Amino acid sequence: MAEITVDAWLYGNLARYGGQPGTASHANLQVGLPVGSTLNDLLESLQMPSEERGITFINGQLSAMPGVQPDLAHPLQDGDRVAFFHLRSMWPFQYRSGVPMVGEMFEALQAGEDRGLHQSYEGD
Repeated sequence: MAEITVDAWLYGNLARYGGQPGTASHANLQVGLPVGSTLNDLLESLQMPSEERGITFINGQLSAMPGVQPDLAHPLQDGDRVAFFHLRSMWPFQYRSGVPMVGEMFEALQAGEDRGLHQSYEGD
C-alpha cells in the first residue's frame, strides 16, 4: 500500500502524544499514513483527541482553533507539515486578521456571524 509521510509537530502538553517525557516542550514525528489520509487519520494515528488541540497549522496555514475545527476531513499530502498547539497557547489577536488559512477554515469563519473575530472560543 502506498504511503505518505507527514511532519507532525506537537507543542506543550500535546508532546505526550509523540512519546516524549512529561517535561518535553514539543515533539516532532515523521508519521507514515496511507495515501488519501486526512487530518483526522493523523489524529487517530497519534491517539490524540481532536478536542485537546488548540491552534493548528497545515503547511503554515491556519486550519483550526479551539471550538472551530473544520479541518478533520482535510486531505494530507506527502511532506505536509502539521503543527498542533495545546489549548492554552496564546496567539495575539492582532495577528489573526489576514492569516493564510486552509479552505475549510476560511469557509467556517465566513459562515459565522462574527466571522471569527472574537477573543474567546470556549463555549462556542
